[in-house]
Amino acid sequence: MTVADAVASRRSVREFLDTPVPHATIERVLDQARWAPSGCNYQPWEAVVLTGAPLDALQKVLLAATPDDPAEYDWAAPAASPRYQARLQGVGAAMYGALAIAREDKENRTDFTRANLVSFGAPVLLLCHFPKFMKEPQWSDVGMWLQTIMLLLRGEGLDSCPQEYMGNYGRTIKAHLGLPEDHMLFCGLAIGWKDDKAPVNHFGRERVPLAEQVTFQGFQP
Repeated sequence: MTVADAVASRRSVREFLDTPVPHATIERVLDQARWAPSGCNYQPWEAVVLTGAPLDALQKVLLAATPDDPAEYDWAAPAASPRYQARLQGVGAAMYGALAIAREDKENRTDFTRANLVSFGAPVLLLCHFPKFMKEPQWSDVGMWLQTIMLLLRGEGLDSCPQEYMGNYGRTIKAHLGLPEDHMLFCGLAIGWKDDKAPVNHFGRERVPLAEQVTFQGFQP
């Protein structure tokens, strides 16, 4: 698989097979991902990776918990802008359409949202955290590290789903895992083998045209 193939085939998978993922595979991916870009070589990212009984135990805690109030960070702020809200609504309509869940079906929509708490059945969950004193450039580094992991997973034939939703339960997760309170629980990353028969793993996604995001200057025709 080329890098371009990995980028094109990566998507947020929301239904996984229960097939185990070998420890050696996860370790190899994470070892390679250490070479992700990092400003000033700070390498701010840290993680706990769970499977089996430890993952089951955390999920039971999460299913019984309530979201943090207040949350430690806001991942939904762009939805206040009509421009970005339209993008959110577009992907939401496509996803729930694939699931055949109507807009007015609040119960099933809530149930699907809560499936985040069990990472959509993924057999492996990476929980990313870092010290709270890290600023915007370091948050960017963490994003590049996570993207590197996701692309390397595609090279192994695996899929993933980045879960900022887990940030809603940051304090609960940190307390359960014994992580430092002065760390930010940034997100989860569900990892496993995609259920290729699940419609939710195949709905169409849109990206805005390149011309809306990038301008070029100084290039010759």
